Amino acid sequence: MKVLFMCTHNSCRSILSEALFNHFAPAGMQAISSGSHPSGQVNPRALEILEAAGIPTTGLYSKASDEFEHSPPDIVITVCDRAAGEVCPLFFGPSLKAHWGLADPSATNGSEQEIRAAFMSTLDKIRTRIQAFIKLPFDSLDHAQLKAEIARIGRL
Repeated sequence: MKVLFMCTHNSCRSILSEALFNHFAPAGMQAISSGSHPSGQVNPRALEILEAAGIPTTGLYSKASDEFEHSPPDIVITVCDRAAGEVCPLFFGPSLKAHWGLADPSATNGSEQEIRAAFMSTLDKIRTRIQAFIKLPFDSLDHAQLKAEIARIGRL
């Protein structure tokens, strides 16, 4: 199963999601990430927070969704923050789609401690959602049930 995490710039939230998913996922599951308008670079704080948490960062880079047009993912999860007025990217194709909105920690202003806390909070929320996702009984869920469960996880 291949899961695509999408955001606008593919520099922070989608990258954090990709890295955490691949760290915790069992064999046969893989995450990738992309952006509708990729920044071309990964947010340095995102890499720092992953490394501090012991999550590998090798191979992470900011990329566009067209890299996956010949090998579409099974599931596409957008992680942009609609509540903040962000326009979430669209992925066309037969993939199951869900939304796991996350506030952008890279938009946090304040002290170094406040910024770090925002990144840690985002990382913790992603970890909770991914661990719930991985525990789903995929073999016993039909398409509609799987879509509902993934949507529910996005509210954790």
